[in-house]
Amino acid sequence: MKLAIVALGHRMPAWVAAGYDDYASRLPRDWPLDLVELKPEARDRGRSVGQLLETEAKRLDAACAGAAVVALDEQGSAWSTRELADRLARWRESVRSLAFVIGSADGLDAGFKRRAAARLSISALTLPHALVRVVLAEQLYRAASLLGGHPYHRE
Repeated sequence: MKLAIVALGHRMPAWVAAGYDDYASRLPRDWPLDLVELKPEARDRGRSVGQLLETEAKRLDAACAGAAVVALDEQGSAWSTRELADRLARWRESVRSLAFVIGSADGLDAGFKRRAAARLSISALTLPHALVRVVLAEQLYRAASLLGGHPYHRE
């Protein structure tokens, strides 16, 4: 199964790329992880937040075509690492690709979130979107490691 992190945001600091690349490179070959960066809509054109999110959702739909979508959402469910691993194992049997989607500063369009296969909250804390990429890549690596039979320090 192919994994992707689809993120609205670009021009991240070097530490973000280094952190993401480190964890993405640790994933086993049968868990390839791609990063797709999309430029957020300009917030200076007089459109409402709803209009901006709707426009971004169309671009996200195109970027995620053919993939099951996990929308990262502060109102989503909080999964443990084991739960993430279990969900990945189930998805691996039923889908060819899975996209984890990180919204822009205003989040994700409500319709986009409703269409998602799942909604995940990475943390109850407010995290910078750049850090979410790194944390998510690390958790995908950890979940894949669990599924590969590596010991988990909490079990």
